[in-house]
Amino acid sequence: MTVRLARRADLPGFLALAAEVEHWFGPMVADPGFHRAVGRSIDRGTATLAEDDEGPLGGLLFGNRPPLHHLHWLVVAERARRTGVGRELVADALRRHDVRAPATVEVVTFGPDHPGTVASGTRVFYERLGFTPAEAAAPGPEGGSRQVCRLDLT
Repeated sequence: MTVRLARRADLPGFLALAAEVEHWFGPMVADPGFHRAVGRSIDRGTATLAEDDEGPLGGLLFGNRPPLHHLHWLVVAERARRTGVGRELVADALRRHDVRAPATVEVVTFGPDHPGTVASGTRVFYERLGFTPAEAAAPGPEGGSRQVCRLDLT
């Protein structure tokens, strides 16, 4: 597995990853706003892609405004879930963007009652990385609950 900065030519890989999770996050593949967000992140050097010989394993869009940082989008391909790809994408982003204490990293993920919480393993994933559940966030485009999770680096 290789984790690297994404390039404009990687947009189809991001769209393939997005297609796997649209049932949880709402439409992205046909959404020009999603295309623009990925493009802006690529141009800023805040989009990373994990891949192997078979193609994309995961992607991450990062927001870097010290001391507050955001995991804007993190998706791991179904074939690579529970293999350490997500953990490596997050670790790479924190290293690459020199995130160090004191700092806070936030992610908006599924709320505790959302079916994707268990099915995708996101809540356990973030908790194992040291994130703690915080306040509720606006519902997702599919109507499901969302919650902010924070990693406080002190």
